[in-house]
Amino acid sequence: MNQQQEVSFMANYDPYVYETLSGITGSMVAVQTIRGTVSGKLANVLPDHIVVESGGSPFYIRTQQIVWVIPKG
Repeated sequence: MNQQQEVSFMANYDPYVYETLSGITGSMVAVQTIRGTVSGKLANVLPDHIVVESGGSPFYIRTQQIVWVIPKG
């Protein structure tokens, strides 16, 4: 028999990370992810991901993948 399986989606939301990064939107940052480092302008912050513009291209980084963020002065 062909039974339908229920699909569920769960995203972790860290309000502290979201609020902190929202406060530095537009700043230059270095973001360490589990795959490497991205440096550029923090263009946008949303509850589940951030957008860093680097070399003219947007990098969409899931909040769950972030290890650390350093604002650059």
